[in-house]
Amino acid sequence: MFNNLEKLLREKGITKRSYAEFLGVSEKTIQNKIKGTTDFTFTEVEKTNRILFPEYNWSYLFATENEQKVS
Repeated sequence: MFNNLEKLLREKGITKRSYAEFLGVSEKTIQNKIKGTTDFTFTEVEKTNRILFPEYNWSYLFATENEQKVS
């Protein structure tokens, strides 16, 4: 699960539906991607980082729960 991404989306008031529209996928697909069931593509990671969260490093945005515990 991508907790950092989910938290930051909430903080910026970006719903999963609008995030899905931004990436051109379904809301269910976004739910699966945030849960870690489906992978984000490089293009989705890059677009999210460059446009929505340029102030954050992509590795922070897309750190999994396991990676966060190691840090």
